[in-house]
Amino acid sequence: MKLDWRKTFLIGFGFFGISVIWQLYDSFMPIFLQAGHPDFETQRHVFGFGLDPFFTGVIMGLDNLAAIFILPLIGAWSDRTRTSIGRRYPFIVTAAPVGALAFILIPVGAGMINPATNGSIAENSGAFTLFIIGAGLMLLAMAILRTPVISLMPDLTPSELRSKANGVINFMGGVGVIVATFGLSRLFDLTPLLPFLTGAVVLGVAIVLLFLMVKEPDVASMPHPEVHERSDAEEAISGLRSVSVIPRQYWRSLLALLLAIFAWFIGYNGLSTFFSSYAVDTLGVSPGMAPTLFGIAGVAFILFAIPAGYIGERIGRKRTIMLGLVIFAVLLVIGYFISSPAIVGAILGFGGLGWALININSLPMVVDTTDDARLMGTYTGLYYFASQTASSIAPALTGGLIKLFGGDYRMIFITGTLFFGIALLCMLFVTRGEAHRQKA
Repeated sequence: MKLDWRKTFLIGFGFFGISVIWQLYDSFMPIFLQAGHPDFETQRHVFGFGLDPFFTGVIMGLDNLAAIFILPLIGAWSDRTRTSIGRRYPFIVTAAPVGALAFILIPVGAGMINPATNGSIAENSGAFTLFIIGAGLMLLAMAILRTPVISLMPDLTPSELRSKANGVINFMGGVGVIVATFGLSRLFDLTPLLPFLTGAVVLGVAIVLLFLMVKEPDVASMPHPEVHERSDAEEAISGLRSVSVIPRQYWRSLLALLLAIFAWFIGYNGLSTFFSSYAVDTLGVSPGMAPTLFGIAGVAFILFAIPAGYIGERIGRKRTIMLGLVIFAVLLVIGYFISSPAIVGAILGFGGLGWALININSLPMVVDTTDDARLMGTYTGLYYFASQTASSIAPALTGGLIKLFGGDYRMIFITGTLFFGIALLCMLFVTRGEAHRQKA
């Protein structure tokens, strides 16, 4: 049995479009929210609503928080849906155009700001209302879109080929991030509307290609159709519900590992959320250039993902993760004192290697905490619960610390180092999770 590469790559185009939208949103939404604030300086004049870092972080964490509740509902709803175009496509073809149009409203709303009252929500209430409506509709639409698109892969791919197909899907998502970071984001310096408009077109073209060229299987007559591919949020909720079945003797090591995961995701997501703001305010680069600097870390992560797995197999997962934490933490300490964009980019590149050592080996370590194959789903869910919760909290927590220290965006390096250090301490108490050696 061979993988249908054409169909799999077409499904991957859907995830490609989603990744482009999310990367642009994460890069520029904090800049729009903070531009005009007295403590936020930009090389080019960008209009915004003058929010402080804490409230910016609260808004930036809403998408992860909403996903925890929305994605499981949409996944289960699509499983039960039966229409002439399938069970996933009604959600896809409805959510995609709404998400694309709402995405365009974000810079349109910001563009309505009166230059004389830049940074004031009260003086630009109409612009802020349109801006928030656009962002809210976009978050809702993308949450509805994600699970049905990803679920097309297991719907159309035999079980034994799904790992290979999932690799293709995630590769296409990575390409989407790179395209948004190194290509579309640079359009912001021409006009803020342009990357959003282009990203919306990319998403639209990807979904149209998917709909026209990939047909859903006929499940109307199937008594027990396969369920959708579960999202990270669904895995998290599933693990939390099943926590009572975990043997008591595993809890000490598992809890230490989950706390470590929680800590390092707070450190990393706080860094990623406010890096564009830091690059614009402190390094003095243009808003279009800021995402490109952080994108170097993403490229390094992708290139080092496979070697990181081999290193974990060779010297052990715990040692590999601790090595990655030390590398990244030391680099962040150095980054705090650097003011050169080129050197910061190099630091992030090596940081991406450290992040690969951490991230690639963490989920396998969690699931191998148990010897019982029946509990794999529970342990996977706990991993995603720790990471998803951290991703929801990190922006507000990091933004609050930035505000506490007078709007010094270099605090992202300190908070990253602090939470990587906490993760390192937690890892000292982890005693399980190495690969199980199979008997000959």
